[in-house]
Amino acid sequence: MDVLSDVIAAMRTGRPHSSRTVRFAPWGLRFPPGKAAGFHVVLQGTAWLLPPRENPGGGPAAALPPPAVRLGPGDVVLLTHGTAYGLADHPDSPLTDAVPLPDGSWPTPPDRGPVGAEETLLLCGAYQLSRTRPHPLLAELPPYVHIPARVGAHPRLRAAVELLGAELAEPLPGSDAIVPALLDTLLLSLLRTWWLTERADRSTGWSAALADPAVAAALRALHGDPTHPWTVGELGALGGLSRAAFARRFTTLVGRPPLAYLTWWRMATAGRLLRAGGLPLRSVAERTGYASEFAFAKAFKREYGVAPGRYRAAS
Repeated sequence: MDVLSDVIAAMRTGRPHSSRTVRFAPWGLRFPPGKAAGFHVVLQGTAWLLPPRENPGGGPAAALPPPAVRLGPGDVVLLTHGTAYGLADHPDSPLTDAVPLPDGSWPTPPDRGPVGAEETLLLCGAYQLSRTRPHPLLAELPPYVHIPARVGAHPRLRAAVELLGAELAEPLPGSDAIVPALLDTLLLSLLRTWWLTERADRSTGWSAALADPAVAAALRALHGDPTHPWTVGELGALGGLSRAAFARRFTTLVGRPPLAYLTWWRMATAGRLLRAGGLPLRSVAERTGYASEFAFAKAFKREYGVAPGRYRAAS
C-alpha cells in the first residue's frame, strides 16, 4: 500500500478545481481562509506570494508581516492549511478579494490588458481536504510549499504541470475526466517532491518515517490491511527489529505508538467511508477492523465525539 496516496484519498472531501488565467499588471488578489489547499503555477511572467501568517491567532509573531516570495516562470506553490494569503504582480500592489463562483471555480479575468502592461500567465486551483482530523503527514507541512523551477529538476512534477496546462488551455473530448486525474497527480507530485528533495531536515517527522525501512514497512502493512489484529511484535518483525526497538523508532518518527496510530487510521478511514455515504454501518465496521457495529460505534464516538450516523448525516 502506498501510504502517501492512501492519506490523500482519505483526507480529500470534494472535487478539485483549476483554471488557466492571465493577469495584467497591476493586479493583486486576496484569498480568504477556507478548507481548501490552494496551488499556483507561474507559466509565464512573475508573481509575488504574500504568504499566510504562521501565527494567525495573534502575539508577537503575528505582528510582523511575512516576507513576500517572488515566483518566477515554472515555480509551483501549494498553500497547505487553508489560511488567508495574497498573490500579486508586486508586493505593493493593492489586493482585491478573490470571490469564487457558486461552483467553486474563479471568475475569468479580461483577456486583454492596458497597452504595454506586464502579463502573467497562471495555472491555479484548489483541493478540498478534511480539516476536522488532518493526517499528521499533512499537518506537519509548512504554511506554504514552494518548489522553485530549476533546469532539469523534478521532471515528473514538470510533466504533470505541462499536461494539466495543455488540457485547460485546449479542452478536448475526455478533458472532464483527465483534468481531475491530473490534479491528483500534481498534488501527489508536489508533496513527494517536497518531502524527498526540498525539505531541509529529513531526520524527523513523516519524511523520515517514509524513508526508514522498518517504519515504512509497518506503515504499508497498517494501511494495506487495517482490519488485521496487528501486534507491535508482528510490525517490528516486518523490518527485522525487536518489539521494543521498533516501538521506540515508530513512536519517535510518526508521533504516536504503532497501535495508537492503527486506531487513528481506522477512524480516519471510517470517516472517509461515512462521508461517501454508500455503505451501511455494519460494512464500515468490518472494513475498519471491528467485529460488531456496536464496538465500532463506541470507538467512533470516542474519537469524533458524535455517533457514526450523525456524522454521516452532517457530512
